[in-house]
Amino acid sequence: MSETKFLLGCERLTESPPKWLRSARLGLLSNQASVSSSFRHVKEIIISAGGRLSCLFSPQHGFYSEKQANMIESANGRDEELRIPVVSLYAESRVPPAEALDLIDILIVDLQDVGTRVYTYTTTMGLCMEAAARAGVKVVVLDRPNPITGTEIEGNLPDVDFRSFVGRYNVPMRHGLTPGEFAGLIRSEACDECDLEVIGMRGWSRSLFYGDLGFQWVFPSPNMPTWQTALLYPGMVLLEGTNVSEGRGTTIPFQIFGAPWLNQARVFERMEKSGIFGAVLRPLVFEPAFDKYKGEPCFGFQLHITDKKRFMPYRTGLAIIQALLAEHPEEFRWLDPPYEYEWEKLPIDILIGSGTIRRRIEAGEDLDSLESEWSSDLAEYRLGREQFRLYSD
Repeated sequence: MSETKFLLGCERLTESPPKWLRSARLGLLSNQASVSSSFRHVKEIIISAGGRLSCLFSPQHGFYSEKQANMIESANGRDEELRIPVVSLYAESRVPPAEALDLIDILIVDLQDVGTRVYTYTTTMGLCMEAAARAGVKVVVLDRPNPITGTEIEGNLPDVDFRSFVGRYNVPMRHGLTPGEFAGLIRSEACDECDLEVIGMRGWSRSLFYGDLGFQWVFPSPNMPTWQTALLYPGMVLLEGTNVSEGRGTTIPFQIFGAPWLNQARVFERMEKSGIFGAVLRPLVFEPAFDKYKGEPCFGFQLHITDKKRFMPYRTGLAIIQALLAEHPEEFRWLDPPYEYEWEKLPIDILIGSGTIRRRIEAGEDLDSLESEWSSDLAEYRLGREQFRLYSD
């Protein structure tokens, strides 16, 4: 028996083209990473199949994934080849305007997510689904892999009062869903009247990491250069809420962290006691070209993943913060808002999705104790997730 060939949703779209592909006015939410396994952009795939694109939409970082993060907005534009508008959904408004939805009958969504709640592409997809439901526009999601598997989940679910643009829906930090599955959850949670169709992948199983697929990673945002970065991201992103560099302004963001005042020996010893599974810390010095500590030598570490199946990114991120708090109580601090369009709550609180976990981390509470408290929520989430699963393990 021959092995099933892996196909992305955008590749399966043209296997048996749906009738609407050639008859409807189409919108497309995508960016430069929305390509086939042979690097053909989904825009080209749709046009070659006879589709009529009337409007393009771009998420955070812009249509070409060229913008840096955290409220660096992209402007509306125009696709000169197709002579149609490109509407930014990371600008003054993050919701597709009514006049743009009036141009289309169907909104196609093809975005590479990274499997983490605070990565904003799923929030943008959800806001589009909610707006499309109100406007009577059908949504079609062309599915892509979760690069850090669809089996592993980790972290607390966000408190209702701490929902934000980096956590609009009720999922843990590492959510274990593909974009198509996430769309099903969004419809159930926020817009059950949404006319949703998911064109799924063929040959993907939930236990696969992106590196197991056999084709190249195309970065979906400037600071996500490799799929391994995506595996570190659920924990290292927490440093965005602190005065510690998460490696922005270097070639390996989220793989390294540090600050001019960090004592490597003391932090390393503290981390050794806390226990890191599936990764090692290697001391290094780096100098960011932009962002925190631009042009200053930062003493810190690179995280090297040695066992991707055992590695727990969220726990590791919390352990790093706890070590920094313990060893540098005078230098370490939480950053103030604004952060991702939240103007009052601390960035770390909306990243974590809680107003209490930060205080418990500050108090040095044992991480095993924290994890045990949200284990029942995770079990309930895992059970509820079953109705949205499109793929087997």
